[in-house]
Amino acid sequence: MKKINFIVNLFLIFSLSSCGIFKDPKNYASDWNAQRLFKEAKAAQDVGDYKSAIKYYDMLQARYPFETYAQQAQLNTIYSYYKFGEPESAIISANHFIKLYPRHKKIDYVYYLKGLINFQLNQGSLERFLPLDRSQRDQRAAVRAFDAFAELIKRFPNSKYNPDAKQRMIYLRNMLAQYELHVAKFYMTRQAYVAAINRAKTIVESYQGTPTVADALAVLAKAYKVLGLNKLSNDAIQVLKLNYPNHKGIAEVQRVVVK
Repeated sequence: MKKINFIVNLFLIFSLSSCGIFKDPKNYASDWNAQRLFKEAKAAQDVGDYKSAIKYYDMLQARYPFETYAQQAQLNTIYSYYKFGEPESAIISANHFIKLYPRHKKIDYVYYLKGLINFQLNQGSLERFLPLDRSQRDQRAAVRAFDAFAELIKRFPNSKYNPDAKQRMIYLRNMLAQYELHVAKFYMTRQAYVAAINRAKTIVESYQGTPTVADALAVLAKAYKVLGLNKLSNDAIQVLKLNYPNHKGIAEVQRVVVK
């Protein structure tokens, strides 16, 4: 009886193998045409299986680079990489798409995605667990996001993505100004007053209209006073008093005693 069961089980194994269950995963879609590959990729993308979506899109582009589906596959690959948590690959794919299809009807979407991907990179993964001040982080991703959104608006003034891009640019501009302020204050604590002045001047000159300008003026007034540049210090404090009469930095500068 045991011998019969063994033979039956062995027969079932070989039967399943011949049906394709144990086929090499590299070959199981080898006979799919471009339409089938795109359909499977899109279905995987729609349910959040971005790993499979990327795999099918890559197959499609490798086998059928000149098919109608290939361009859309490249476009969808950018989004899938972004959602799959591979921002660097998404950005590379976006740049490649822009280079190949600069006049594509959805090229504004690609620029928007570039901005969005870098925007998310700037947020960081730790923010979900720790109350970190994003403005104290390395701001290279924020600059890239700002530049991508700015290019989108410049190239495609009527794009439907512009309203969101503009709001994100306002946020990024405020944060970049705050970053400069953090650096300026750091230099102040190290008594590197010239470096602090340069950072504060960057805020006043390049980030007009941001809430950080008031603090930058206070840093300027204080640093100038410490260095004995009284006229420049007075000029900065007068601007601060004129525009922000209740700012706490006014009293702080007045308390500075130069030895």
